[in-house]
Amino acid sequence: MAFKCSISNFTYTFPDLKSLMAKATPERSGDQLAGISAKDEVERMAAKMILADQPLSLFLEELLIPYEKDEITRLIIDSHNQESFQKISHLTVGDFRNWLLDYSTTGKEMAQISKSLTPEMVAAVSKIMSNQDLMLVAKKCEVVTKFRSTVGLRGHFSTRLQPNHPTDDPKGILASMIDGLSLGIGDAVIGINPVSDSTDSIIRLLEILDEFREKFQIPTQTCVLSHVTTTMEAIRRKAPVDLVFQSIGGTEKTNTSFGISLDMLQDAYEAGLSLKRNPTGNQIMYFETGQGSSLSADAHHGVDQQTCEVRAYAVASAFDPFLVNTVVGFIGPEYLYDGKQIIRAGLEDHFCGKLLGLPMGCDICYTNHANADQDDMDNLLVLLASCGCNYIMGVPGADDIMLNYQSTSYHDALFVRQLLEVRPAPEFEKWLQNMNLMDSKLQIIKGNQKLLGYLKQNEKNP
Repeated sequence: MAFKCSISNFTYTFPDLKSLMAKATPERSGDQLAGISAKDEVERMAAKMILADQPLSLFLEELLIPYEKDEITRLIIDSHNQESFQKISHLTVGDFRNWLLDYSTTGKEMAQISKSLTPEMVAAVSKIMSNQDLMLVAKKCEVVTKFRSTVGLRGHFSTRLQPNHPTDDPKGILASMIDGLSLGIGDAVIGINPVSDSTDSIIRLLEILDEFREKFQIPTQTCVLSHVTTTMEAIRRKAPVDLVFQSIGGTEKTNTSFGISLDMLQDAYEAGLSLKRNPTGNQIMYFETGQGSSLSADAHHGVDQQTCEVRAYAVASAFDPFLVNTVVGFIGPEYLYDGKQIIRAGLEDHFCGKLLGLPMGCDICYTNHANADQDDMDNLLVLLASCGCNYIMGVPGADDIMLNYQSTSYHDALFVRQLLEVRPAPEFEKWLQNMNLMDSKLQIIKGNQKLLGYLKQNEKNP
């Protein structure tokens, strides 16, 4: 189905919905690299105008990636809720934007229709929205998850404590972890990106984290972000696995490049549930995504990178995750060239994930060869926090010495909590006060001797 639009006596033609979506996407170096982006802003505007007039039902009729060729497409179509879709089936993409922004439309109403939305519908509406539109709608969406702590409550702002170490040295990890906890970081999860993916090494790290958490009765979760197959083997060997982690993409071919499939994720989910470590329910999965992963794997099928990203959220949604986050600037400037593109992508990802009912966080980050700096990250940090982002990363000094990229620091989270008057997860805040780490005004109390004593003890007895 071809689409046409005339501007200033020039007719723009888009051969299919896939092309129309790509051309309507805000400027993105990844789409330029793939050769699918608009050639200029006029063509981009023409595509947006046409896209706004398309009925939402079109996305159920013209699939961007064929049903028979992609298991993510099959998941999207097979799980689509036709009954709740009837409420919005008469809307065009532009009408849907207006409905989302309407004063009378509540977050509860949006949650009621989330299962009737396909990722492509959500990606489409995001393409015709301004940054402030994305923020305003995302702010309405409250997605709350529970494990030992409760993440996503309005008025609260959580963090992943990320004590990575370039050699997986337990003492180095422990020092970073104690530093972070002393500054009120870690209520979403304490999560390590391991250097080694050997099962023995992963189990060792899991046991270190769990022993520390148990000793101080910290109301949080731990995770070693190994490949899901390694995690399943660790579970088989009765390791203390709280959260099952995996990076995911929006096409079957992308996930194949990650060494996973939907069936494998289902097996991992069931394995994680078998440990019964979540005292409040079945939310045990942790997923990470990032715009550009499908393109970097040559697995995008000609679909723009933002739409591929939102399709990954359909994968996450199938497993009722405790945490999801977009690692927004990690893949590099080949996909998101500069601070402006990273900021836009972060707001898009947060909006799309929240609208689909996911507990979205964001690793607000960039690589050192991107045309971005810490000021850009400060801007995105405030924008996301003000529109209800569930959590961010807490990295010592904002500089990950293992993954070699720039993220957000422990102090960034303190800044947001002070600026916007938001609090840690309730259970974690109570623990911080009981440990004399934080007062009732969220001010940090320095030098906790219990935590420092544990560190000194482990220095003597490695």
